[in-house]
Amino acid sequence: MSQIEIQATFEGEGAAQEAWRKLQALRVIEVSGLLDSGLLTATVDESVADRALHLISQIGGNASTILNEPFE
Repeated sequence: MSQIEIQATFEGEGAAQEAWRKLQALRVIEVSGLLDSGLLTATVDESVADRALHLISQIGGNASTILNEPFE
């Protein structure tokens, strides 16, 4: 299955931290970012990408995605 990288921006640190915690609960592959700047990057499995994007939107974030095809 493919992995998707989600880059999200939030208005503040609190929203970015909330998204970080909730994305980890979705068992994403990796979450990183500059929370104090409201920036977050998550690598997710394709099967949870829609839920991750919805979660980010609910918290007030703006997201863009990049599809990472698996290496054969």
